[in-house]
Amino acid sequence: MVVGYHLVWTAYGWWLPNDPRGSWSSEIRVEPIKPLGELHYGRKAQQPRSAEVRRFYEQAQDVLAHPLLTFGDAEIAIIAQSFGEVIRDRNYTCYACAIMPDHVHLLIRRHIDKAESMIETFQNESRSKLIATGKRSPTNPVWGGPGWKGFLNSRSDFERVERYIRQNPIQIGKPEQHWDFVTRYDGWLPGSSPKQAPRKRDT
Repeated sequence: MVVGYHLVWTAYGWWLPNDPRGSWSSEIRVEPIKPLGELHYGRKAQQPRSAEVRRFYEQAQDVLAHPLLTFGDAEIAIIAQSFGEVIRDRNYTCYACAIMPDHVHLLIRRHIDKAESMIETFQNESRSKLIATGKRSPTNPVWGGPGWKGFLNSRSDFERVERYIRQNPIQIGKPEQHWDFVTRYDGWLPGSSPKQAPRKRDT
């Protein structure tokens, strides 16, 4: 039984289908980026050096229709605000969130909304808020596509993905992120014994 989702998507232009690290894309739909490299489905067992990845995106910059985007602290705060509003409005339960300079991770408990619908809503609301605050141009894409979803089936899945998401900022030398819309995972699964209301993460 699916009990939750690991949702992932990128800022515009990042983690292209033929990224030298491998990707979860099954085809390259944009003709100009095909010459940049071969498609490899899934993460490669042997990861390329960072210099190779940088060269790939320097070349990608020349053929993409719009400039590559990254998010600074101000943009990340705006995106987080929009995520919090979506989570409260839709009554989602979010157990972990990392908003990185070029991609996003969310760990969400199963809901009547499908994972694809969740991603679409998060993307649309955050894009609107970035444009409204003058942080992005209405003519420039903010997100790089529909993203990916991982289905979680057990408590160990939740705990593994929660740890992974929390470590994302730390791995690039940033502090762990704490958001007021993130609920501490308390071992919930469908049919589990009732527990006291989950506490929010300390900020």
